[in-house]
Amino acid sequence: MTFRRKQVVKRLRTFIALAAVPLFLAACGNLSSSSMSSGSGSSKSGGTQLTGQTTDGDYEGVIKSGHYQTSKSRGVTNSQDSGNTYNLKSFENGMLSVSKKVFSTKKYVFQEGQYLSSSTVQNWLDRKSKSNPDGLNPTSNGSTSPTKRNPVYIQALEEQDYMTQKNNKLSLGGVTIGIAVNSVDYYKKTQYGATYETKIDKATGEAYAKKAANTVLQRLRKKSALKNVPIVIAVYRQASNDSLVGGTFLAYSNNKAGTTSVKSWTALGDKNYVFPIESGSSSPNSNDESSFTNFKTQVENFFPNLSGVTAQARYNGKTLQGMHVNITIQFYSQTEIISFTQYLQTAAQKYLPSGVPIDITVSSTDGVQSFLSRSTGAKKFTSHVFNSY
Repeated sequence: MTFRRKQVVKRLRTFIALAAVPLFLAACGNLSSSSMSSGSGSSKSGGTQLTGQTTDGDYEGVIKSGHYQTSKSRGVTNSQDSGNTYNLKSFENGMLSVSKKVFSTKKYVFQEGQYLSSSTVQNWLDRKSKSNPDGLNPTSNGSTSPTKRNPVYIQALEEQDYMTQKNNKLSLGGVTIGIAVNSVDYYKKTQYGATYETKIDKATGEAYAKKAANTVLQRLRKKSALKNVPIVIAVYRQASNDSLVGGTFLAYSNNKAGTTSVKSWTALGDKNYVFPIESGSSSPNSNDESSFTNFKTQVENFFPNLSGVTAQARYNGKTLQGMHVNITIQFYSQTEIISFTQYLQTAAQKYLPSGVPIDITVSSTDGVQSFLSRSTGAKKFTSHVFNSY
């Protein structure tokens, strides 16, 4: 990759990442309308509250003693050179989507993982060795050859808890564990040396993660709180470091209370694409590709001072699930931004695919300038220009 392309990719990542926000945060509503006590006699300040729910499609979150329950191990990963900033967001959002297939947003409340500590997850992610028998990644064979070395397959592991409410008390109703497997393992032969790559094909990585899932399930069942609750384990394939989208989930297993081995897997057909599609590649749906191309052409013709118009598109098979459009501008006049946003609202409704959620982020070197969005089933886009007083 040339220096110029690296710079372009780095800038595009920065702008695209601004639009990638975990879905459950949309559920944050009026705390007072969803407050609950953790037990009789508990004061509101010392009890448990729920964040509230704006739609049935989002989980409520848990607040204890006036503080949001943060994860005990979020963000623990194997070190990777530079990394892809989209992978973590896509990983967490995808876990929520998988969880909704098992734990209904109408019956369950979301809580960040509370049962796996950072040190435990780190030990599991490290290579297996005499000093770390719990490592899920293979023992090093000593080779530094990209084709002969034992790669690091599992890059991240995350826990999400799902609570049920009864008699003003929350209790654990289920757990989702995400296992992220690398598509490329990046490594250095010396501490400050060049970065090398070991590519991991999809079938090999998926098989390794599914085998590790059995070990993970057995270890979780040894925890008293997790012995008799459903545990969902989902396998995620990381995107490479130079990708402009995150990875996708390949399969999940719903393991009933008390089970200690994974009996079956359900395949998932989600895949991410970047528009415009690179030369030599194709999208699952040519109509969507044409719609985006027409939108891009209209926008660039109307406002020529643009650095780029790109999009992240999520598909299930050939069906578009949603789109994040990212527009980088070179003009800074507030009136220009207002006019441009107004034009986008009209052009997006006319040219972009209908019936799916779409958001549009307009950014400059000074940050996000405006934002447009349309929810599933809505006909019109709403917009907001970030003004300054």
